[in-house]
Parts: sequence; C-alpha cells; structure tokens
Amino acid sequence: MNTGSDRGTNESATGDATTEATAQAAEETAEEKPHVSKAPAFIKARKSLHLSWQVGVFVVGLAVIAAGVAMLVLPGPGWVAIFAGLAIWATEFAWAHLVLRWTKRKVTEAAQKALDPKVRRRNIILTTTGLVIAGALIGFYLWKYGLVLPWNLKDQ
Repeated sequence: MNTGSDRGTNESATGDATTEATAQAAEETAEEKPHVSKAPAFIKARKSLHLSWQVGVFVVGLAVIAAGVAMLVLPGPGWVAIFAGLAIWATEFAWAHLVLRWTKRKVTEAAQKALDPKVRRRNIILTTTGLVIAGALIGFYLWKYGLVLPWNLKDQ
C-alpha cells in the first residue's frame, strides 16, 4: 500500500512505478483516440441538426479567428483570439484538433528554447545594443536640433 511516505519498502517503489506507467499509458491512449464531436447526443442523432451545429461552430470559430487577424494590426490580443478560434474549431473538426495540438507543441518548444541561457543572453545583448544605438541617435538629434519636432524644422 502506498501511503505517500518517502520512507518505504521496495513494494511502495514498485507501486509508484506501476502508477506512473499506468498514467503514461492512459495519456498515450487518450492522444491516439480518434476525435469525437463535442455536440450533445440529441444533436448528433439527427444528421441535419448535426450539420447545422457544425456550420455554426465553423462560423463562430471563423469570426473569432477573423477578429484575431484584425487584432494583429489593431489593439488587442490577436494571437490569443486566433488560438481561441482554432480551439473552437477543434471541438468539431479533427483537422483543427491536429493543427491545435501541433501548434501547442511548437509553442512549448519555442518557450523552452527561449529559456535556454545562451539564447536569453543573446537576446539581452541584442536588446541592449539596440537600445544604446537608439539612445545615441535620439541624443544626437536633441544635441543638433534641440527639442523640436522634425516637421517643424525651418533651418536645415
């Protein structure tokens, strides 16, 4: 019996390994399970109702994605809205489920890569260099022209 104590016998260690193996196997089978529609059973029972449901999910997901694309150039969380629209589509469409899973994997890989000390150091050095160059250019402009906006310069 595993009581959660870190002091144990070989039996508890074997039990922990078995539990971990069972959980890992359950995760693998959950990922391999085919995608099933999240529509309620009474909607799935009628083909025309189910098709209408899928069209509605598609339209709502498309609207959220379109809003996300607009928010890429306008103020707002564009990428969040795009991923939310993809998640809405993933409730009904297997292809969207696969795209969403691939996207999650790529985002996780990118986050791990960004946490790499060498990459962080390079990013900090590049950011610092850019800020120093921008500061030097702003300082030169202020030294040469003072606090005058570029379109108000009369003596060039």
